[in-house]
Amino acid sequence: MRRLLSTITMLAMAVSLSAQVSYLEMVQKRDDAAPNYISPASLTPAAGTDQYMELDGREVKLYDYKRESKGEVVFRADNLIMSYVKSPDGTMALYEKFDGTSPRKEIYRHSYISDYFVACPDGSTIRIDDVRDISFSPDSRFLAMSYNNDIFLYNIATNDIYNITDDGKWNHIINGTTDWVYEEEYGFTKAYAFSPDASQIAYLKFDESRVKEFEMMRFDNNLYNTAYRFKYPKAGEENSIVTLHIYDMVTRQTTKVDTGFEQDQYIPHLGYTPGGKLYYYLVNRLQNHFKVVIVENDGAQRVIYEESDERYVERPNAQTITFIDADHFIVREETTTGWFHLYLHSITEGRLHAITQGEWEVTQLVGLSPKMDVVYYMSTEQSPLERHLYAVNIDGSDKRCLLSKPGYWRVYPSADMKYFAAEHSATDCFPTAGVYNTKGKLVRSLMLEEPSKEAPEYQRQYATFTTERGDVLQYYLIYPKDFNPQKQYPVLMTQYSGPGSQEIANRYTTDWEETLARNGYIIASCDARGTGFRGEEYKKVTYANLGHCEVEDQISFARHLSRQEFVDASRIGIYGWSYGGFMALGCALKGDGLFKMAIAVAPVTSWRYYDSIYTEIYNGLPQDNPAGYDNNSPINFADRLSLNTRLLIIHGTADDNVHFQNTMEMCRALNRAGKQYDMMVYPDQNHSMRPNDMINIRQKMVDYTLSVL
Repeated sequence: MRRLLSTITMLAMAVSLSAQVSYLEMVQKRDDAAPNYISPASLTPAAGTDQYMELDGREVKLYDYKRESKGEVVFRADNLIMSYVKSPDGTMALYEKFDGTSPRKEIYRHSYISDYFVACPDGSTIRIDDVRDISFSPDSRFLAMSYNNDIFLYNIATNDIYNITDDGKWNHIINGTTDWVYEEEYGFTKAYAFSPDASQIAYLKFDESRVKEFEMMRFDNNLYNTAYRFKYPKAGEENSIVTLHIYDMVTRQTTKVDTGFEQDQYIPHLGYTPGGKLYYYLVNRLQNHFKVVIVENDGAQRVIYEESDERYVERPNAQTITFIDADHFIVREETTTGWFHLYLHSITEGRLHAITQGEWEVTQLVGLSPKMDVVYYMSTEQSPLERHLYAVNIDGSDKRCLLSKPGYWRVYPSADMKYFAAEHSATDCFPTAGVYNTKGKLVRSLMLEEPSKEAPEYQRQYATFTTERGDVLQYYLIYPKDFNPQKQYPVLMTQYSGPGSQEIANRYTTDWEETLARNGYIIASCDARGTGFRGEEYKKVTYANLGHCEVEDQISFARHLSRQEFVDASRIGIYGWSYGGFMALGCALKGDGLFKMAIAVAPVTSWRYYDSIYTEIYNGLPQDNPAGYDNNSPINFADRLSLNTRLLIIHGTADDNVHFQNTMEMCRALNRAGKQYDMMVYPDQNHSMRPNDMINIRQKMVDYTLSVL
């Protein structure tokens, strides 16, 4: 009898598995349904014109924004072109090409070394190998680049190349490019800038000799593994000492800029004003005080903008300050009113006035009209879940919405600011793309086929609920195709929950979770307190206590779901990657059996293991706030994993961002607590698991969820 029951069970499982939709099948169905279009992000505006360039295999072609055409060939290569940029004078092109294998040798998330080619006006080609962060000078006479941690200049006309720094050394000194933590958290690698007249190069020097090394094991199919060592400043540990320098192109002399007596600080941006003056950002170690400093021609310095907050000032980037002319600039700032808005400033007079205001946020300054009297920006004014393009006079008058169709817009302006290439999507419609004028009128479609008249098969249903603490949280649900409210369904919660992030947005997007919806599961997601675009107070409530409020809210969301008649309360799971993995662990361990399953991919398990810039801005220094680091670390409550909760931890061994150490220490804690769990390890894969294992990891999560939840 037992053998017969076992056979019947196996047959039933076989039938069930044969009916399941795989991840690749879901991807194919998704791609078949969505119409093809020219991606606005792929268009490169041609300087000073209403035209753009687009890559087409071995050619780069020039097109008009306002009308369709076959395109004029700008330049042609002998192999597929990977990337390109025109020289400022328009006579040359710098490009990478694909000759069967990629020339790029990846370093970290944004950085790589590559081989480059210069297409010259006479038809000849110049090749430059094994460099990074290469760019033309404003007068098109030189190329600057980084090689072996030093900055080199190449004179295109004379074919001369020479170095302007000579002390670069791996894991010690970096000139003109960023160290690991700047690259990851400030999001840039090219740490130099030419003056507008090409008479100077300002650059950053990173002395990382005092930063402790982190060691990763590499296996790479070799007989013996190797150790990869790099400088990684963890929370509370020593950072690089960063200094600012100016190289004179005529005298070939270098001057160090005095950035103050404090060495433990950040310089997250440098550049030149339209008037040719060097400016730079200065942020203190706690990241609650931000200054913009201008360097006069005689070397004198003065602060032209300053912002501070008791908790933190959001990390500035190149777009935080936009210079209009030699005296005026626009700042995107949130601490004045608690909402991100635009303000007009004068170098000589200080703040002049607010350009935008209200209980909503400006998410991007898109650009200014040619006369600099109209400002174009993206905002959440219609809904925190949406993005729309607005125009307003620079004095704050005559605000108007140019792209008002409900949903999520992304825009890419022409160089002359007369047109916007734009992409639109919403949960109930596939993405479309077109070119719009400054009145918001569609002047040309970028669709390669007719937009689908059918709505996406799986749509998000948006709603809010109130937690036990009285907080109103936004969430969405994705229902199975043949949803019946009289039945009960298993639910997978997917979330990220990191500071300032957003998952609940009215846009078309799909990922591996849709595979589960196609297999009869409900997908749910909730933005906890601490996420973005709902004002400063909502976002900064998690300060100095990362993981407390967010776990509370996700557990409250799970309880809210369990009370719904169409939810099988015994089959609720949670998934997250990176910060989301930290949250999935926290919820699984503190949920007391509420979650039947949790999947944590590349999770942070203690903020003591993560980098200085990210961790300290949100959690302070561990020396000052040990409780904020330890009280929410999943390692410290591994013993609370319920027998009712199945846990899968996934990590790549070569994760330079969230180190494999996090997972190893979590496993140690679970082992010593006598807990059982599942694990999937990806050898030599980084934080993104790209490119080799993305399909495998997604199918693994699908299979695990179908078998456990």
